[in-house]
Amino acid sequence: MGDTIFGKIIRREIPADIVYEDDDVLAFRDLNPQAPVHVLFVPKRAIATLDAATPADAELLGKLLLAAAAYARSLGVAGQGYRTVINCNEHGGQTVFHLHVHLLAGRHMQWPPG
Repeated sequence: MGDTIFGKIIRREIPADIVYEDDDVLAFRDLNPQAPVHVLFVPKRAIATLDAATPADAELLGKLLLAAAAYARSLGVAGQGYRTVINCNEHGGQTVFHLHVHLLAGRHMQWPPG
């Protein structure tokens, strides 16, 4: 695991409000939520950015998205809709360099975001 805040959460070195975990993925509530539901899904194996992912990471990337979708269904927000976001690198808005998927739900989302 990378030595980022997410790696420390995965290793349980710092606390987080964990809402989902399996062998490959950990999910926890964002500390600065942008919607009533704002959960981060992170792979337990660190990949710095989406751009750094390789074809060997395809299964893990799929597991991240499927975990987010299953969690949205479990909350009952899938029917109304939700947003998943992956920020990549500085200009893409990424601030923690451990790949993660934001799940946002519980309000009407606008496009472009605003």
